[in-house]
Amino acid sequence: MSHKTLGLSESLSSYIQSISVQESEVLVKLREETAKLPGAVMQIAPEQGQLMSLLVQLLGAKKTLDIGVFTGYSSLVVALAMPEDGRIVACDRDENCTAIASRYWQEAGVSQKIDLHLAPALETLDKLIAQGQANSFDFAFIDADKRNYDNYYEKCLQLVRPGGLIAIDNVLWSGRVADPSYSDKRTISIREFNQKLYQDPRVKISLIPIADGLTLALKL
Repeated sequence: MSHKTLGLSESLSSYIQSISVQESEVLVKLREETAKLPGAVMQIAPEQGQLMSLLVQLLGAKKTLDIGVFTGYSSLVVALAMPEDGRIVACDRDENCTAIASRYWQEAGVSQKIDLHLAPALETLDKLIAQGQANSFDFAFIDADKRNYDNYYEKCLQLVRPGGLIAIDNVLWSGRVADPSYSDKRTISIREFNQKLYQDPRVKISLIPIADGLTLALKL
């Protein structure tokens, strides 16, 4: 996976960020701290975060899902874009990484908007459905274990309202999805998932080649 847009030179990537990304100080601090971690490559690119922020504002989103928190950049950028009564259900299992996330949510003054569930995401999503929360979320971001992408997507289709948006990260998988020489399970899972989305009549999609590939699926 890549946290920089595939195919761009370092100079062009830096230029794009310098004239388009408008990060708050707390987002910059979080991104810089995350860059020092062994799993830093899992961090979304700042231009991707800014796109998500814009989409959330366009939707007027007040209730969202974040599946795969890591150190909290995606949750934070969405929380900052939502009104004071906005709420995020954030799903992850890693206590260490989400401890970093919680610290930055607190610093940014948005912790009251984020409900963190430290449990397998499918369990959390099933509980939300059982609680009668189907068709009540405006936006969902999927960025967790790739072999469960289809399962997360199906749960999100139940939870997101018609006219709501599901964003799925890493759909280009460092370009491996287009290279038949890669046949590992994660690459195959993403390749098959992309094909399913392409044929799914329940959504309208656009695959945006930003960072490691971001598919936007509008629920019909």
